[in-house]
Amino acid sequence: MSTNSITTLNQTPMKHRDYLFDNYKALLILLVVVGHFTEPCYRNTEFLNTIKWLIVSFHMPAFIFISGYFSKKELPLSVIIRKLAVPYLVYEIVYYFFYTLILHKKTGLYLLYPKFSLWYLLALFVWRAVTPYIKKIPYYMIFSVIAGLLIGCSGMKSNYLSLPRILFFYPFFLAGMNFTRESVAKIRTAAVRRVSLAGILLFTVFLAFSPVRNLYSSKIFYGRYSYELLEQSIPEGILCRLLCYGIGFFMTFAIMALISEKQTFYSYIGTRTMAIYLFHGLTYSYLKECTTLLKNVDTAGETALLLGFCLVLTVAFSTPKLTAFTNRISNLRLPDFAVSRTKRPRVWLHQKALVFRWDLKHWKPDYCLRQTYLQVGR
Repeated sequence: MSTNSITTLNQTPMKHRDYLFDNYKALLILLVVVGHFTEPCYRNTEFLNTIKWLIVSFHMPAFIFISGYFSKKELPLSVIIRKLAVPYLVYEIVYYFFYTLILHKKTGLYLLYPKFSLWYLLALFVWRAVTPYIKKIPYYMIFSVIAGLLIGCSGMKSNYLSLPRILFFYPFFLAGMNFTRESVAKIRTAAVRRVSLAGILLFTVFLAFSPVRNLYSSKIFYGRYSYELLEQSIPEGILCRLLCYGIGFFMTFAIMALISEKQTFYSYIGTRTMAIYLFHGLTYSYLKECTTLLKNVDTAGETALLLGFCLVLTVAFSTPKLTAFTNRISNLRLPDFAVSRTKRPRVWLHQKALVFRWDLKHWKPDYCLRQTYLQVGR
């Protein structure tokens, strides 16, 4: 997360911004808002149901992919803590007081169970901290997909440290880290754009008229719930999740091929996603808990008003003052003693990784077996 965006860390100021990603992030943050505000009512109409399925099929995979794309630079653990872990703790406290004082909702300061959408900050922290070591493992992309599939078999509480979602979405983050601007150019050809547009239209029509929405829950795309909670057998759940991975990647690339790379009137929104991300959640929580407005949306006029409200809210929460607030939080300075302590785990892990790599390089089966035999014999 940079000072201006939830998706980047420590971006170097550039004379020429990459408006393709600014525009893409602006679209995605709007879809995040729409996705949340339609949650209580999307089953009320066919249109909202289709929109909900379409949004959840790719908006988080695409956001996380872009997060990975801008996370290629390895940062000290102290910086990752300051940029992600500290804001996570601050916003957890903000949400706690909001829930208890404004919503009068019984809750606790459960830092191991992220509130609302704050799981994303925790996930970014984990991904940024562990990825330099994960990338040393051969075929790490394959293992990340396998981990995302197997976590669905777990009976772990769905929100504990957001581990199910961290593992499920991790392949998108890794894929983004491995993507280059040259790769982006290759998928923005005229032929790819035609295929992308056709694919998006066909998928939307499929969602609109297919009985799949009645057979499954849109929660299959959330990555949060186990196969058991989704009422799926393990083979069915794994196959379904593999399909979700395929849809997520296809939609991410398809929209990337179609999005404008020119500066637009909404490009600035893509640089201010953190403020929108945080404050829309507070607004949504209030309307959901304290009113019946959202769950009663069931007509075309009310649907139009709701979507218009989401657009207005996105623009309103992208104001400089709110962005300045989130920037200050992400730039809080850690005490010197805390900075020095955060370096120790990374140094230790780096040393262990070097030893492990040396052992693998110089491993000789006969010698190792003989040494093991001698040690056991003692």
